[in-house]
Parts: sequence; structure tokens; C-alpha cells
Amino acid sequence: VKSKKKDADDLVKIEGIGPKVSKVLKDAGITTFDELAHAKTADLQKILNEAGMQMMNPEGWIDQAKLAAKGDWGAFEKLQDELKGGRKK
Repeated sequence: VKSKKKDADDLVKIEGIGPKVSKVLKDAGITTFDELAHAKTADLQKILNEAGMQMMNPEGWIDQAKLAAKGDWGAFEKLQDELKGGRKK
């Protein structure tokens, strides 16, 4: 049994992440906004590619996760308004 250092966040709050992607990230050890905020786009893409989700683009997830990790929901919502499918419009 793995010891949980922190409770998992609801990664589905991130624009562009749905339940399937959230599960893939959690299986890869990314369970919190903070962990996602500190991930590298290339590493996220590799995780997605290995899960057969190469059409997903994790580019905008990290910026959203940084705001969510800080609890800056106002800026988080403003950023989401500028995104379409997790990417800048």
C-alpha cells in the first residue's frame, strides 16, 4: 500500500482533462494540481502517448494546475475562459 502524502485533487477541473485522462495521470503518479504544475509537457505527452491518447495536448494543463495549486480560482477561471480544449484559442 502506497502512503498518500496528500489527498488527490480532482484533475478533471482542468480544462482539457476528462475522467479517462485523469485516471491515466493518476496511474502515472500525478494526483495533485501541484504535481501536475511541476510536470514537464514532454513527460505528460509521453504518458498520454503510452496510453494511446496521443491526440491529447497537455500544453495548457500546467498553467491551469499552477493556479489551482495556489488556490487562485479567480485567475484559474479567467484562464479557462481563454482556453478551448485546454489550449489557448
